[in-house]
Amino acid sequence: MAEHNELGKFGEAQAVEYLQQNDYAILETNWTFQKAEIDIIAQKKNILAIVEVKTRSSIEFGLPQDFVKPKKIQLLVKAVNEYVISNDLDVQVRFDIIAVYKEDGDFKIEHIEEAFYYF
Repeated sequence: MAEHNELGKFGEAQAVEYLQQNDYAILETNWTFQKAEIDIIAQKKNILAIVEVKTRSSIEFGLPQDFVKPKKIQLLVKAVNEYVISNDLDVQVRFDIIAVYKEDGDFKIEHIEEAFYYF
């Protein structure tokens, strides 16, 4: 497996652990619909958190969250609509980003709630 794939899997595992420690139930990981993949679908009370995980070995070229582009957001919205409808959920949907990055030799985790909106 390529090194960047291993780093991505590491970041997603860190994000799952972080969410669980903060009282989120993990409903799905790497859930796909057509061309879209949702890294983590988690629920806390009546909030369905759609979590995009971005992992970087450094922040030299920018923060991980800066790499979530409009096309990715469109795909996430399309996928979450399908997920909510197919599972007949009555929840508030929130789009989050969890950034995992190395700084000063340690990995940091930053949870950005309501990272973006889509109307």
